[in-house]
Amino acid sequence: MKTRFILIETSHAGNVGAAARAMKVMGFHDLVLVAPRWPDILTRDEALQRASGATDVLARARIVPSLDEALDGIDYLCATAMTARDFGPATAAPRAHLAPLVGSQAPPQGVGFVFGTERFGMSNADVYRCHVALRIETDPEFGSLNLAAAIQVIAYEWRQALGGFGVAPADPASAMADAQSVAGMLGHWERALVEIGFLDPAAPKKLMPRLNQMFNRSRLTPEEIHILRGVAKAMSQAAANRKA
Repeated sequence: MKTRFILIETSHAGNVGAAARAMKVMGFHDLVLVAPRWPDILTRDEALQRASGATDVLARARIVPSLDEALDGIDYLCATAMTARDFGPATAAPRAHLAPLVGSQAPPQGVGFVFGTERFGMSNADVYRCHVALRIETDPEFGSLNLAAAIQVIAYEWRQALGGFGVAPADPASAMADAQSVAGMLGHWERALVEIGFLDPAAPKKLMPRLNQMFNRSRLTPEEIHILRGVAKAMSQAAANRKA
């Protein structure tokens, strides 16, 4: 099962280095940074120092301009959010959610853990794209958790859900479409819904986030993505024929 840690708009090089260390100590190595503050953040002295021997994780890490480009091969996204969002995915404690996910009849092939900025956390739009929002319980009077510390907690809980070291999870029973495919299909549907007059782009309300969550719950396969794109194409053609 592929595991990826995705950091969005990270500001501090030290946090990136500490994140690499937190990942490596739990046996994870796939790190992707989305539009970090510094283009050379992976090679800054503070990052290398805080990595404390996990510089191989930094060397293999990728920097991409958008979340879409961080999702290749990932079909299940876990947001990390202290506050639940309206119309967003369900909020769950990591331990309660992750073990059943691994043990499900059709576990995902690739899991991505998404972390927002140090100051503001994840945006609503990014949380809406995820299948679950993981919330680390903290003292109600002091809920400020450092980014690297949060990554360490999630990495530990995920490793335990996978059975610890030396225990491989069961093979997935069926393939799920990755998050990039789902995002592409949703974009196709959004254009088609506008063309048939069902979606008003000037007042979209929460239609697309709700559809996003509905499709996430469905655990779509690549073949189902193909079918849904065909439906969107047919809607666009019907709209064009009606105007002709």
